[in-house]
Amino acid sequence: MIAFAELEKGSELSVLQNVTGRQVPQGSLLTLGVGEIVTVTQALGDTVTLDIGSRLVRIETEDLEKLGVKAPEQAVSDLSVSLERQVWEVLKQSYDPEIPVNIVELGLIYDLRVSTLVDGRTHIRVDMTLTAPGCGMGPVMARDIKDKIEALGGVDQADIQMVFDPPWDATRMTEEARLEAGLF
Repeated sequence: MIAFAELEKGSELSVLQNVTGRQVPQGSLLTLGVGEIVTVTQALGDTVTLDIGSRLVRIETEDLEKLGVKAPEQAVSDLSVSLERQVWEVLKQSYDPEIPVNIVELGLIYDLRVSTLVDGRTHIRVDMTLTAPGCGMGPVMARDIKDKIEALGGVDQADIQMVFDPPWDATRMTEEARLEAGLF
């Protein structure tokens, strides 16, 4: 098994078991067969994006072993840090499958609210956008973020809302993100 942290852009992997991923940016399912050779385009957060003959496919954490990759350790909630800060850290570990920049630095997060419902449960709402409104990976990314936030101790419910006003543009990116994406 290859450690997730050892994966680099350009690394080649052989598919050990049939694995289904999401084609980027369409979001449609695509199955890779045993023995196929794939190339890593990015391994960030806890997912990997592969190039399979000019098509990109995102593989989720739970399927990494089918590629001979040991999944990264899941972060444990640091209870000494505020819940809002923990949610921001989760968001910073979520990446656009095409751009090697986390969604916070990419400027995709428009708002984050932590609230207590009348019944005492904790609710998190995240308003986010996409770099392109029609991106098929939007629902996949939203579900992934929702699951990760709801896994935090103290969170009872999370809602991820897609918003497109104002429209996203590269000025929302941090300076570091623009450098990483080659926009400087």
